Amino acid sequence: MSLRLIKLTKEYEHQLGEMIDEWKEDQEKNHTNHSPYAIFKNDYQDFDYYLENLELAQARDGLVPDSTFFLLDDERNRLLGAVNIRHYLNEKLLKDGGHIGDGIRPSERRKGYATKMIGLALDECKKLGIDKVLICCDKDNIGSAKSIQNNGGVLENEFVDEDGEVVQRYWIEL
Repeated sequence: MSLRLIKLTKEYEHQLGEMIDEWKEDQEKNHTNHSPYAIFKNDYQDFDYYLENLELAQARDGLVPDSTFFLLDDERNRLLGAVNIRHYLNEKLLKDGGHIGDGIRPSERRKGYATKMIGLALDECKKLGIDKVLICCDKDNIGSAKSIQNNGGVLENEFVDEDGEVVQRYWIEL
């Protein structure tokens, strides 16, 4: 299987729509959250606007610059998930959020794709000059925790967020 991270282009508009629709349907049925938030913050049906506003080039309104990549299975020409990389941490991201937010579309979970995608995202972090990466996940998200641990994540601590969820904070040295 040939997997790689890509930047979104017009070429992938249809694949993006399929993936987002699948995610939203799963969220309605199972009350799961959307991660990474960056790919859900705008309406993909206005694709040009979506593409222009997918990433933040400069810090503003408490947000830091970020990059968003999509995991592509070249053999099937299918988007499997997405990862958002924050270029540095502000106070909020240091507490809860970290450098990387990621997610695999529901139909492709439990196949090792998250582990691979995080590994590829860590390569992108190195390119940005990040040498210690923070990744957070809900404690009850066992698959996410395993994907982080499989990439060298070391649990620093856990805390209860404002929604009452236990969040785990992992660091990965690059």
